[in-house]
Amino acid sequence: MLEIKHKDDSKKGEFYIGEDGYHLAEMAYTWAGDNMLIIDHTIVSDELRGQGVGNKLLARVVEMAREKNIKVIPLCPFSKSVFDKDSSIRDVLKT
Repeated sequence: MLEIKHKDDSKKGEFYIGEDGYHLAEMAYTWAGDNMLIIDHTIVSDELRGQGVGNKLLARVVEMAREKNIKVIPLCPFSKSVFDKDSSIRDVLKT
């Protein structure tokens, strides 16, 4: 099982798999005020492709958004496509 780690410096953050400085996969975000974050990009290495890793990273972002009662703006194409397809996570989507 791949461990998803989280790093946040109150300006930017990321959920990632791998070690600090060497990520096999990551979903990075930037805070837009206290109640909103923007998903900037998602990267999954070739060795992890096809395993649903991007969806697992997004699930962690959605989980955090629900816990902290914040909204999400998915700017990266991957996260936007998942929000477009999956209505069950749109409660955290900034409208």
